[in-house]
Amino acid sequence: MTASSDEDARHKAKMAKRKQVQDAEVAAKTIAEKGLIIVHTGPGKGKSTAAFGLVLRALGSDWRVGVVQFVKGAWDTGEKRALARFADLISWHTMGEGFTWETQDRARDIAAATRAWEKAKELMADPGIRLLVLDELNIALRYDYLPLDEVVATLVERRADLHVVVTGRNAKPELIAAADLVTEMTLVKHHFAAGVKAQAGIEF
Repeated sequence: MTASSDEDARHKAKMAKRKQVQDAEVAAKTIAEKGLIIVHTGPGKGKSTAAFGLVLRALGSDWRVGVVQFVKGAWDTGEKRALARFADLISWHTMGEGFTWETQDRARDIAAATRAWEKAKELMADPGIRLLVLDELNIALRYDYLPLDEVVATLVERRADLHVVVTGRNAKPELIAAADLVTEMTLVKHHFAAGVKAQAGIEF
């Protein structure tokens, strides 16, 4: 056996062993379907981007999807324009008034967050919605614009087949504890620090 064929044989044996472990792990899972609470948090870029990637996957399965944006104002974003092509499947609601350092008005921010939360509960009650994205809800919770206990309880008590994605930095520990899947985006390097402005098609 040549060195190359010997290496190929070792690789094949290693992958066969790995497949056996993976197959056993998959076979041990007993829950076929479950609505998930998914949290994207952390200081790194990509939290909302990942959520909208999941929206695209859901739309590809002909799911009806809801999006409520809590902080972002009425920006003309690439994702909003692209997903508008699925108007029959998506219910999109941008209900923020811009970032807190822009409004500088706590009462106004609380009012906007309250309206967005009411819309979120309305979409949660719609049995046709399979996936709901609550974009930047973590920001509203961080600044106490909404009652944390009520929000977490409502998410936990939602109907069993509804998947909910919550995005934004500084996710509250109570929300993390209630979630099924939490991903923290870690900032390693960002072009903004090198003086590159936000660009259409990348940031919005």
